[in-house]
Amino acid sequence: QVQLVESGGGLVQAGGSLRLSCAASGRTFSSSVMGWFRQAPGKEREFVAIISWNGGTTYYLESVKGRFTISRDDAKNTVYLQMNNLKSEDTAVYYCAADTEGIGSWNPRTYDYWGQGTQVTVSS
Repeated sequence: QVQLVESGGGLVQAGGSLRLSCAASGRTFSSSVMGWFRQAPGKEREFVAIISWNGGTTYYLESVKGRFTISRDDAKNTVYLQMNNLKSEDTAVYYCAADTEGIGSWNPRTYDYWGQGTQVTVSS
């Protein structure tokens, strides 16, 4: 069992930065692939970034490459999403998710635990 709690969302002007945090509880965190997803109003949930269980491999949505960085601190059971140079199209609810089977996919259906989400709003 893994419980996830996101924080760090808010309102920011275009070009600004935010860092999202996802605090996890449960013994399987350190062996889980962790992902960040987002969902804008009227749109499907989409993959943003994922990080392997040991932090050695990361993947990003093309439109966030070079602007977002995913990282994890297993000592703190926390995964982060540093978001720089934010754009209005980044506005969405951001969700943290755990893939305890280690599939490592962009498909949200392969993630078995989800946080409640945190709102990110970028004003232009």
